[in-house]
Amino acid sequence: MCKTLIIYFSASDAHRTEQVAKRMAEAVGADIFSVVPEQPYTRADLNWKNPFSRCNREKFGGKEVPAAGQIENISEYDLILIGFPIWYGGAPIVMQSFLKRHDFIGKHVGVFATSGGSRIGKSAEKLRPCLHDSTVIAGAKLFSPDDPAEVLAGWVKELQP
Repeated sequence: MCKTLIIYFSASDAHRTEQVAKRMAEAVGADIFSVVPEQPYTRADLNWKNPFSRCNREKFGGKEVPAAGQIENISEYDLILIGFPIWYGGAPIVMQSFLKRHDFIGKHVGVFATSGGSRIGKSAEKLRPCLHDSTVIAGAKLFSPDDPAEVLAGWVKELQP
């Protein structure tokens, strides 16, 4: 089995992405890293129905959203799994900003997401610029916290180099 790292971002009160990431890590023996914005989100920041909320300003403002911390030993991993909630048809800007700061050259990358109703669509393809073109992106998948551990583990095994 290859050495696997799960990088995820989770923001809502339900923490659906965090639940999936932790269960997946446990099921396959992966390491895990939580992406946290330098300025944490409040409930009001995440209110997408308010056109002036932080999540809307970030999405349509086109600016980087700094994340705290960095993965120092990313070179040790063969498979990187990236998880996030679907925001506006893709990964949140904070996740994109975080990924751009790391070297994924030569890594196999799998993308997974959670959603309250959106599909995963082209989320993996939209991340390509953040992961540098030499990265292999495989098997984008939408998961729910209710998915059995066997389903999560099966998906990870399909992605192993």
